[in-house]
Amino acid sequence: MTHLLHIDSSITGENSASRRLTARAAAAWRAAHPEGTVTHRDLNAEPLPHFDAASNAARMVPPDQHTPEQAAAWRLMTELIDEVKAADTVLLGLPLYNFGAPSTVKSWVDHLIVPGLAFDPETGQGLLGGRDFIVLASRGGGYGEGTPREGWDHAESWIPHGVSMTGLEPRFVTAELTLAKVNPAMADLIPLADESQAAAERAIDALWTSVAA
Repeated sequence: MTHLLHIDSSITGENSASRRLTARAAAAWRAAHPEGTVTHRDLNAEPLPHFDAASNAARMVPPDQHTPEQAAAWRLMTELIDEVKAADTVLLGLPLYNFGAPSTVKSWVDHLIVPGLAFDPETGQGLLGGRDFIVLASRGGGYGEGTPREGWDHAESWIPHGVSMTGLEPRFVTAELTLAKVNPAMADLIPLADESQAAAERAIDALWTSVAA
């Protein structure tokens, strides 16, 4: 049976552009996989702890020698990695905050980088590859080639590097200029925002059309 891991991270609830994208993608996935199952993790509703000294030590110390703090960290890392391993497809909502990824997404990635569970420490081979990792990115402004802030989006550029040791390979669907309709200074960009949103929706709708057919 196919399984989807659906991860949201936006802090803006029903106003979230990335949540609208992930919801559309999850619905498209369900339509293509009517017998499939879904796990939803909301990193805003249930934020992960920051990767700390106990988390780091838990990766290096044998489990039977863990302190209580290290044991708790190990259980969390194992849980998060097992969620990925159980999924054929992982959807991640990735809004852009202060030109970077939400700290909760950074914590999620940090907790995946575990030798023996997510990658082979001897060969360096990732152990989480072989599944579809789709990142639904949203950004309030425009960061494309030729724009004043070209290269300022450090979320989308970071994710492939952040998960590279695990074998996960993200592919992106991005909607930008999402603040155009609520920021008067961006009103003249509304047509471009609409085009970007429509393109993202078309890309999402096409993700599993061959499966549904």
